[in-house]
Amino acid sequence: MKQKNQSAVLSYYGLYLLQYLKENHPDKTADMDFIAVRDELASDTFEQARLVGYPVEGAQELAMQALLQGLHFSEYRTLADVLESEFSDNVPPEKVRLLTLKLLPKFKEIFSGYPLSDDFARSPEYDRLYTELTGAVAVAIYLDEHGI
Repeated sequence: MKQKNQSAVLSYYGLYLLQYLKENHPDKTADMDFIAVRDELASDTFEQARLVGYPVEGAQELAMQALLQGLHFSEYRTLADVLESEFSDNVPPEKVRLLTLKLLPKFKEIFSGYPLSDDFARSPEYDRLYTELTGAVAVAIYLDEHGI
């Protein structure tokens, strides 16, 4: 894999990944080395797939798999979904992002009790995690509202 200069312009894959990270893994958006490596990996994957005869759509699918590997499950997105779905009466949409970022470090221990992976959201354990997060958020909001 070729080394990329950090000031290099990101390709479609790099820009796509950056947007994806902003929405799902905001803690990774500043890691330009990670983004550049994944950008190049996806570009190389697409190119190699085309060279061995994959149609454009198939090569694109393989490139996107390489780009997003290990990033499909997001603690940030899961917690934001809990806030948006279960606490819309308490948390206005414009405050979800900031509250998610504030609460996430406090809930790391909850997440550590689950085998998080790309396909975790499709597992039965996801429902348990979602329920546990809902309870933890309810307690956090109650304590905050009552100054405790």
